Amino acid sequence: MKNAPKPPMPTSVMVVGGAGFLGSHTVDRLLSEGIRVSVVDDLSSGSLPNLSEARGNSVQGSLGIDTLDATVGEFTELVRRRSPDVVVLCAAFLGPGDDVRAAGRSYSLVLSVLEACRATRVGKVVVVIPGDLLYGEVPSRELPVKEDRPLRPVGSLGVTATATLELLDLYRRDHGLDFTALAVSTIYGPRQSSTGGIVAEFLTAFRDGVPPVVRGDGRRTLDVLYVADAVDAIFRALTRGGGLLLHVASGEQTGLRSILQTIGIETVVPEKVTGRTVARMALSPARARLHLGWVPWTGLAEGIALTVTAND
Repeated sequence: MKNAPKPPMPTSVMVVGGAGFLGSHTVDRLLSEGIRVSVVDDLSSGSLPNLSEARGNSVQGSLGIDTLDATVGEFTELVRRRSPDVVVLCAAFLGPGDDVRAAGRSYSLVLSVLEACRATRVGKVVVVIPGDLLYGEVPSRELPVKEDRPLRPVGSLGVTATATLELLDLYRRDHGLDFTALAVSTIYGPRQSSTGGIVAEFLTAFRDGVPPVVRGDGRRTLDVLYVADAVDAIFRALTRGGGLLLHVASGEQTGLRSILQTIGIETVVPEKVTGRTVARMALSPARARLHLGWVPWTGLAEGIALTVTAND
């Protein structure tokens, strides 16, 4: 049996959370590919300066920016007016994993986006979810985690991420709304706020000449991924990976000490761990390689150097 033809590249994409860290890099990539982009962002965590490069490089009519909370009723009419082929949701999961209010807002945002896409007949949604909150603590011998592992969500936000996967299946089955869910690892890179992640916290401390805070004994491992690699997966998911959960990650464990050494930090301030923290994490990108044709290519040292250079 012949393979089904790949859907044509969309001409118009809406990025919800497009003024944020990951969202703004996604906007840059889409514009560079000649795709018309609509940004929707309430600027609660994103900022318009993140879009300065996009605004400077876009041709007339290729970039629209709407400052709007996507959970309000007007969002559906905005989607109808902008008429995107695909909606990319980058801003659904922000805040600590145990933040109940953030979890509630995330669920409302996901549901609002899906309902708007259903009502306006958008063809597909690409949703970015936090992969480290899906599986809980995993023995080292069973890392990197594959997508068929039973879900064991961490914190309120992890529960919401798991519920999002169920919602995506529901809307695909009952309403014909295609999706690709990208479970991302710990992303870092230019434009990330100083509190946006561990790598950003360490780089900010190094720049300011102060010892960073390290929670626990420093033996925690992360799966870290440079932002351009993550954006490449989002771009490929516009036309591939329909109906699938895919890991967008390096597949490797990187210790906090390795990150500190790569940055050049020798002195830290230890802090006792509070709340639930996953001690070891790595997500297998094998399925993304198969279905998206995607592999990460930026090593930690190169990614750190690119981030420092861009932020100077």
